[in-house]
Amino acid sequence: MLRPTGVHHVAIIASDYARSRRFYTEVLGLQVVHEHYRAERQSYKLDLQLPDGTQVELFSFPEPPARPSYPEACGLRHLALRVADMAASVAALAAHGVAVEPVRTDPFTGALFTFFADPDGLPIELVEEGRAR
Repeated sequence: MLRPTGVHHVAIIASDYARSRRFYTEVLGLQVVHEHYRAERQSYKLDLQLPDGTQVELFSFPEPPARPSYPEACGLRHLALRVADMAASVAALAAHGVAVEPVRTDPFTGALFTFFADPDGLPIELVEEGRAR
């Protein structure tokens, strides 16, 4: 039986690399680990890291197809990030001009959560740690 011990990374393809790089580093505060330009693929690969060691790989490719999102499409739905303080996190996003959905409470876990989107419309969820039952 397979027994994963955690999530290593999530990969995201950006339509505008510079815009998404700024969003993930300056707005979300992810730390840059490595950044490479792969000339043979005309592609950047940016390795970012969260404090728990989980990584986000940000890629650029020439003319990537649009991501189906609404109505809901099959496949990976969203990226969820843990935060210590929901109100402070929402305020920080608002200070950067990021629209955030109203904060809700999960009826099953009791956790506070909300959603916002990255520059390409990728849904990102915030979940307040310590609130789940």
